[in-house]
Amino acid sequence: MNKKQSKLIVRILLLIGTFTSLFFVPWILVWAWLLPLPATVQQQVNQAVEHGFDGIIVYVDQVGKPPEFYAAGWKDRKNKIPADPQAFFKIASISKLYIAVAITKLVTDKRLYLDQTLADYFPELLGRIENADKITVRSMVQHRSGIPNLTDSAGFWGDPQNSKNALKLALDLPASFAPDEGYEYSNTNYLLLAELIDKVVGYHYFQYIKEEILIPLGLKNTYGSLSEVNIDDVMSGYYVGFESDIKTNDYDLDGYGSIIATAQDVGIFLRALNDGSVFDQGEQEIYASIYVYEHTGWVPGYQSIAKFYKDLDTVVIQFNNTNGGYHWNTAEIVYNRIVKILANREDKSSN
Repeated sequence: MNKKQSKLIVRILLLIGTFTSLFFVPWILVWAWLLPLPATVQQQVNQAVEHGFDGIIVYVDQVGKPPEFYAAGWKDRKNKIPADPQAFFKIASISKLYIAVAITKLVTDKRLYLDQTLADYFPELLGRIENADKITVRSMVQHRSGIPNLTDSAGFWGDPQNSKNALKLALDLPASFAPDEGYEYSNTNYLLLAELIDKVVGYHYFQYIKEEILIPLGLKNTYGSLSEVNIDDVMSGYYVGFESDIKTNDYDLDGYGSIIATAQDVGIFLRALNDGSVFDQGEQEIYASIYVYEHTGWVPGYQSIAKFYKDLDTVVIQFNNTNGGYHWNTAEIVYNRIVKILANREDKSSN
């Protein structure tokens, strides 16, 4: 077999592999990806509903321009209430950004130390969480503690009552790895960090976030739990296979619920995080060494994406109120296409 024939065979095998992989890729994702890119963000948002989302909200903050609000689908499917860009939304793990900023501020004030251990602050967890005397605050912030993720417990998401004693779900389990010897995303880390903030400041962690982050930024549409807002102002949540609205499901993690906020409030916070205006002197360097500047969020019925694009100087927040199945992948495709539309728009305006 000569070199030319070998190359031909390799190409044929690659084509076979490509077609085989496409056969196993859900066509809804292929379709969402291959559709011609719309000219406007609103057209893409409308298209997202055609992909199976009950509702979608998008907030765009581009420097030098007024904020942009987009919505399509339903805020409340049963009562036929259209999606409202000012609706409250369960932002789930995006809340971790706020907790990481709060930890940074306490470290700067020398009220908390990144290299102190879990056992230093919670001696009662010795023997209940493996390596408690070696796990540092830093490793918890970075998901490098090895503490098992409590939300991976069987049946956790199926019964919100499981969250009432959430920490118990992570006790007396073997560590996933030795501290700082690996990475595993674990909601247990941030439950413990929220409790740690309580212990250090002497009151609820969200009140500290409110005082140190929300009030200085003028954020009046961000709350610490579902119980603090009018439930009618919250966007409904839906999970594939269930007809009912599940927005009243409250996974409060021992009283440390995920933050409820509008897309605009999240966007203002994210810009302040990325441009440093949320920080006081010396804090940004600490934060940059311990955590990230963007995040996604997922809780039954709700998924969210919050990112800043330096090249566009633009924050893009996307809320989708349907999940399950391939909805997470579809949401990411929709989000990436929105960013591309914004980039194309910027290119046209600069030419």
